[in-house]
Amino acid sequence: MRGAPTAILITLLMAEGVLGGGMMMRAGHAETAPGGFDAMMAQSMARMHADMAVAPSGDPDRDFAAMMIPHHQGAIEMAKAELAYGRDPVLRRLAQGIIVEQAQEIEVMRRALAERPVARTQPTQPPARHHH
Repeated sequence: MRGAPTAILITLLMAEGVLGGGMMMRAGHAETAPGGFDAMMAQSMARMHADMAVAPSGDPDRDFAAMMIPHHQGAIEMAKAELAYGRDPVLRRLAQGIIVEQAQEIEVMRRALAERPVARTQPTQPPARHHH
């Protein structure tokens, strides 16, 4: 697992790219071709954020895994965009590692979800007491 350093790198890349105005500057030019890098990144981010919107189940472990699976899948999709369009050998190697490691972590979380019973959401207010 790469942990925080990977998250920081992805955040920095995204801050300057898709989230920073919709254009990624590389080698002195903007990548704006329809269906190119920017489109792949934007689609990955949109899908990731939508899929992370999981209704709370009342089980923090289940909710963590349910939200982290799409987060990791988004990282894989972004890494694939880097491999398709990126030129920096260090970042391309990082992208390869992200694909392998995040896929392994997704499998661990899927197994954990399969082994956990579905929790019932905790009521937000205690039930009303009847006085007789």
